[in-house]
Amino acid sequence: MSHSCNRGTFFDYSHLPNAGRMPGWIRASLAEGAGYRHTARSLHGSRLHTVCEEARCPNRGECWSRGIASFLLLGDVCTRACGFCAVRTGRPAAVDEGEVQRVADAVDAMGLGYVVLTSVNRDDLPDGGAALYAQVIGELRRRNPAVGIELLTPDFRRVQEQAVASIAGAAAPARLVWGHNLETVPRLYRTVRKGSDYVRSLRLLERVAQLPATEAKSSLMLGLGESHAEVTGVLKDLRSAGVSRVALGQYLRPTRRHLPVHEYLTPQRFSAYAEEARGLGFSWVMAGAMVRSSYHAETEHAA
Repeated sequence: MSHSCNRGTFFDYSHLPNAGRMPGWIRASLAEGAGYRHTARSLHGSRLHTVCEEARCPNRGECWSRGIASFLLLGDVCTRACGFCAVRTGRPAAVDEGEVQRVADAVDAMGLGYVVLTSVNRDDLPDGGAALYAQVIGELRRRNPAVGIELLTPDFRRVQEQAVASIAGAAAPARLVWGHNLETVPRLYRTVRKGSDYVRSLRLLERVAQLPATEAKSSLMLGLGESHAEVTGVLKDLRSAGVSRVALGQYLRPTRRHLPVHEYLTPQRFSAYAEEARGLGFSWVMAGAMVRSSYHAETEHAA
């Protein structure tokens, strides 16, 4: 059963089994304090989108209180309909060229030394949105050559080579962390990441890992029905592609219209996966129930 509205098309998974009540170790931080209010004013006053809000990230209270936010470029409507994601699906509006200056102004107003840039999928654009990424990076570097930048990009489907070249050209020669999330294991892609392809995503990460002064990063959501062996296989694939940084977190169901949680992993399980990842040679590992791809990303700037 599904229904459509002006917020996109969603699928009702409420009839499927869910793992039940969330365990006590999963708790979102409260949205409070002067730091949170300052971040909110800076973002909302600039008419900017953040993945913190659009994807209903449970860490928004903690991150905004510390003055950290992940900017969502290219609007707030995605051309794909992943089963786990709360971002709206539909037909996006035209690219807003004013977004470049508004992001840079907000970074200045917030006094950020490390910036995370991500976006919706824009399969409707010939370049997948790569040009806007390049423009934002260029403006941030122009204003502050020392600013740390982390990207979390789409797979750029049919224009990977051109998109990577465009963005890398804007970022060079400064150091860059470039993330693209595999999200789950290959067996679950058809359900979890509709419109995406495991091999295509790995290919992007491999291209990124070969760039000078660039570290490739990826993230997995756990608790969607994957096995330990499957997770290990993905970690090995990431290392073979040259990825050096990985984040592992618990999938949390945004609404009843999204995929159910099959399992809540214990802190001990996350610790075991973290140890396994380090054993495989990842230089930076973040693992835990509340970990998301850009969680504590600013700690990478000094890594």
